[in-house]
Amino acid sequence: MPYETLLCESSNAISYIKINRPEKLNALNRQVIEELLACFQALQKDSEVRVVILTGSGDKAFAAGADIGELAQQSAVEGKETSKFGQQVFNLIENLGKPVIAAINGFALGGGCELAMACTLRVAAETARLGQPEVKLGLIPGYGGSQRLPRLVGKCRALELILAGEIITAAEAHRLGLVNQVVPAAELLAASEKLAQKIIANAPLAIKFALEAVNHGMEMSSAEGQVLEAALFGLCCTTADMKEGTLAFLEKRPPKFTGH
Repeated sequence: MPYETLLCESSNAISYIKINRPEKLNALNRQVIEELLACFQALQKDSEVRVVILTGSGDKAFAAGADIGELAQQSAVEGKETSKFGQQVFNLIENLGKPVIAAINGFALGGGCELAMACTLRVAAETARLGQPEVKLGLIPGYGGSQRLPRLVGKCRALELILAGEIITAAEAHRLGLVNQVVPAAELLAASEKLAQKIIANAPLAIKFALEAVNHGMEMSSAEGQVLEAALFGLCCTTADMKEGTLAFLEKRPPKFTGH
């Protein structure tokens, strides 16, 4: 379906989504969030798509935060609803069942940083800047940032970033574990595609179950997480891909996975 704020295309098992509001630094207004929901719901059902790469239009911003003009007018009830809706969409991205790579091409601030954190993996251009500066507006992160950031970088550093509202470089984000890779801006898409191709070479159901084991296991005790892991490991053993993967290994040939 056509979108007004997103550019979407798919090629070679990769779907590319680009937030397309460069004149607003790709700020996340209500329409963008609604269109992200519709787009990711469609991709979740598309068996041809194995990996999603999400980025922003232009070279200045991945997404420079929420639309401040919209936020400034909201009541307490409206603000809570906005937060819950954004959380719903970002939770869908996090639990899509297939990896989503954030190609961070510039500013990823506030809601934009939260969107990047909802993605499975993050590749940042050297020129990218990340942060949660909501406190400078009298707000707190509202799209899951207060929960995802400490899980990624630890409570102490997360509180420093949130309470100071500090904007950090891509290199610092990499040092903290907030992003996986930092590359020259001109190589951002190629590096993201290279990472995607490494994932695509593996068994689709194993990728899906591994994502489920990690994402849901993070919310459980270690013992509960291991029970989940064992159940998903057992499911893998029922798949044609597991039989193909083990046979290919024994026969010393590349596997031919089908997603079954």
